[in-house]
Order: sequence, then structure tokens, then C-alpha cells
Amino acid sequence: MRVADIITPERILPEMRSQTKREALSELATLVAGFSPELRERVERVLADRERLASTAIGDEVAIPHGKLDALGSLVMGLGRSTAGLEFESVDGRPTRLFFVLLAPENETGLHLKALARISRLCKEPHFRERMVAAADAAEMYRVLCSEDEKFQGL
Repeated sequence: MRVADIITPERILPEMRSQTKREALSELATLVAGFSPELRERVERVLADRERLASTAIGDEVAIPHGKLDALGSLVMGLGRSTAGLEFESVDGRPTRLFFVLLAPENETGLHLKALARISRLCKEPHFRERMVAAADAAEMYRVLCSEDEKFQGL
């Protein structure tokens, strides 16, 4: 699985406007749902429900909000960045700057877990996180993401 297969540059938001966790979930839902208000509401609800279980902020300024939605035919990924960072109840107490949102169809548990593992592995690399935060725009963020992802092919 390649991350580039489940994200496009159009689903990368280089500067989120959110100031709170709730606003961030709404902004990320809009990013992945596109222009469908009904889908956006469902995505936001799924993400919020997952966050109530435990925060998806894994530390090192990264969060991976995720969930399953029966309305999807395949994995959907988006990426938002808050250069200032925002409070997202991270395990290390630091503000979160990179938000990798992942949605999977209800019946794709294995694929969903593979994608979560792949994103988590990418984000363990400090240089990758630094490059993502420093990227000038969505196109550069996409290039950095794809470049780093290529390093893990075959693993």
C-alpha cells in the first residue's frame, strides 16, 4: 500500500484555521467530504465519536483522526497542517501540527489498519515531520509525503 494511492494534493490543507479540537475535526471533515454537506456531517460525527474514545493525537505534533463509514467505497485520506499548532489532547501534551485524517469503508478493517500503520511509521521520522511543517504549500507537502513513502516500499 502506498499513501499516494489514497491522498491527492487537493486533500491537503496547508494552513488550517481551527483554534480548537472541535473546529479541527469539522475542518478535516470538510476537507475529505468535499462539497457534500450530508457526507461532511457524517464524517465529522464519525471522527468526533472516535475522539471521545481516546485522542488520536499520537505525539510528536501528529494526530491521525480516523474512522469507518459505510458510505465510502474505498479508503479516503486528507492532511491538514496547523503551523502554530493546536491543543488536541496529545499523549505528550504538545500542540498538534499535522493531522492525517483517514476514513475507511465499514468492511475494510485490514486495509484501514495497514493505512494507519503506514502513516504512523512515516510520522516517526523527525526529518519527515520537519519537512512537512516547513513545506511551502500543499503541492510541496504532497511531494514530501510521496518521497518519504517511497522509502518504505516493500516493507
